[in-house]
Amino acid sequence: MSQEPFDLVIAGGCCVTPAGTEIRDVGIRAGRIAAIGQLAQAQRVETIEARGLHVLPGVIDSQVHFREPGLTHKEDLESGTRGAALGGVTAIFEMPNTSPTTTTREALAEKLALARGRSWVDHAFFMGAAAENADLLGELETLPGCAGVKIFLGSSTGSLLVDDPDVLRRALRSGRRRVAIHAEHEGRLKQRRSMLDTPDVHVRMHPDWRDAETARLATEGVLRIAREVGRALHILHVTTRDELPLLQAARDIATVEVTPQHLTLEAPDCYERLGTYAQMNPPVRSGEHRQALWAALQSGLVDVIGSDHAPHTREEKSRPYPQSPSGMTGVQTLVPVMLTHVNAGRLSLQRFVDLTSAGPARIYDVAGKGRIALGYDADFTLVDLKRSERLDDAQIASRSGWTPFHGMQVQGWPVMTLLRGHTVMRDGALLGAPIGEPVRFANALPRTDA
Repeated sequence: MSQEPFDLVIAGGCCVTPAGTEIRDVGIRAGRIAAIGQLAQAQRVETIEARGLHVLPGVIDSQVHFREPGLTHKEDLESGTRGAALGGVTAIFEMPNTSPTTTTREALAEKLALARGRSWVDHAFFMGAAAENADLLGELETLPGCAGVKIFLGSSTGSLLVDDPDVLRRALRSGRRRVAIHAEHEGRLKQRRSMLDTPDVHVRMHPDWRDAETARLATEGVLRIAREVGRALHILHVTTRDELPLLQAARDIATVEVTPQHLTLEAPDCYERLGTYAQMNPPVRSGEHRQALWAALQSGLVDVIGSDHAPHTREEKSRPYPQSPSGMTGVQTLVPVMLTHVNAGRLSLQRFVDLTSAGPARIYDVAGKGRIALGYDADFTLVDLKRSERLDDAQIASRSGWTPFHGMQVQGWPVMTLLRGHTVMRDGALLGAPIGEPVRFANALPRTDA
């Protein structure tokens, strides 16, 4: 071991590593993990005493909508990443349905510039697929700071939509990175839209309009074309038991994401209790679907948990359905909500780590993040599994200022967020200035053999 002092030692925490969960010290130099073991005698500049805490690899939220540029009355990159850091999240991948949409090299460069000096966590941005850039995606997806390509098969917030099978084929043929998919069938949504034109329309009808067959048809269709062209997919926010057999049969080409909302909330209760604040796409569904998602998670079919943080203002969410927009906050509550499920015995802490750190890193080929291992970025989420708190709208950093989990008693709380060896959040307070940098990806790194 080098005799050079460590910049920081995280001492005595229960570390969740690929080898298991053990009490270990972690030594950090130059923003990376330099040693794991018993480091009581090692020289260091700073020490964080972590006894009684669990030290997790930094949580990666691979699906957020931070609304900048163009929609910053709902959220911006500073407020969105502030919520991420407060919630124990160390990296985010942001979606392309902003205004303008992220469909060009210039739009990606603008987002990276907007994040510079304002982002509290590391970040990357998805490139949105559209008819006009379908043949250029193979080039665009390798740009530094690009998380990959996102395809909307059904209309949601914003104007991005690929509902033409020929455009979808072109998009999937262009490039080689795994493509993120919003799987709702636009044709079926249009056919069923008239069911909302009734005097007694209510938001509880949202999962009837955007029904399970809407999701199943889209997933079935995109899996068929992906297999035809040989492209790997990541199906976002899966919500139905109907899709799960299709995805189980497509493990060679498709990975699966679910959200804390779909694992925790349930229709019709959430619509009666929260009204339009429970509205999102795809919808929160009935108990049979939620139970199927938990079975899929416990069987290993689910690869990632992402928050699908998609804020709207209270004024917007309070509009009568269906004029109300779809989307909820989630990046700040992902960790405590899911740790509550860990404490309830629904999944292990090791599985939580795989779903929120190693899983996103594996699926998107993130370089140097996602696990506590030598040489990796010193990103950590320190949590107190015994700490109980009540979630409250007043805690939410998002400009929207609300959470669908308001009033929920949670057990398991993020107490510290470290980014490349720097403490950016401690005991609910942000420290210093924003130091977030673009996430590095193996498929986007410069060649070293040129």
